[in-house]
Amino acid sequence: MSYGADLADLYRHAAMYVDKILKGAKPADLPVEQPTKFQLVVNLKTAKVLGLTIPQSILVRADEVIR
Repeated sequence: MSYGADLADLYRHAAMYVDKILKGAKPADLPVEQPTKFQLVVNLKTAKVLGLTIPQSILVRADEVIR
């Protein structure tokens, strides 16, 4: 299982920073941002190999389930 920041969302925000810098903003003047979108991924293949049973309540909440 993995719970972390959504990488696609992080890349979008990075692109916005680059755009602002290319338009003349000073990097030191730009605010520091934290991720706002997170993703839960469950790998059932690995869980099975490890002998783990993932509860249905977690599978329902997962953004992605790897079968």
